Amino acid sequence: MSQNFTPPAPDSFTAAPAPAPARTGNIGLAIAGAFVTALAAGAAYGGIMSAIEFQIGYLAAGVGILVALVATRLGGRNPILPVLSAVLTLVGVYVGYVLDVAIAISKDWPISVPELLTSELAVTHQTYLDNFQPIWVLFFAIGAYAAFQTARKGSA
Repeated sequence: MSQNFTPPAPDSFTAAPAPAPARTGNIGLAIAGAFVTALAAGAAYGGIMSAIEFQIGYLAAGVGILVALVATRLGGRNPILPVLSAVLTLVGVYVGYVLDVAIAISKDWPISVPELLTSELAVTHQTYLDNFQPIWVLFFAIGAYAAFQTARKGSA
C-alpha cells in the first residue's frame, strides 16, 4: 500500500530576519569626538555669553547634551561614557568662561582674543579666577548633570 503524501501549503508569513549585531563602538573615537565637541560647544557658549552679556544655564546644559550625544554615538554602550561626558562638559564650560573673559579683556586692553588665549593664557586664567562667582559652580553642575544623564540614557 502506498501512502499519498501532500506537502503542506506555504505559510503566508515570512520569518523575521535575525537582529543586527549590537554596535560596540570605538571608545578612542568617542573620546576624541567628545573632546572636539566640548571645545566647539564651549566656544559657542562663551561667544553667546559675551554677545548677550548674560549667563544662561540652559546653554551649559546644551554643551553637556551635545558632548554626551557625540560620545554615545561614537562609543556605543560603554559604561564609562556618562562619566567621560560629564568631565569633558566641565572642560567645555570652562573653555566658554575663559573665552568670555578673553573677549571682555580684549575690549579694554589692546590685546587680541587669539593672543589672550595663547601667549597670554595665564593672564586670562588669572582674570577668570579673580572674577569667579559662586553661581558659576551651578552652571558647571548643570552642564555635567545634563551630560551624565544624556550619556547614561543614550548608552542604555
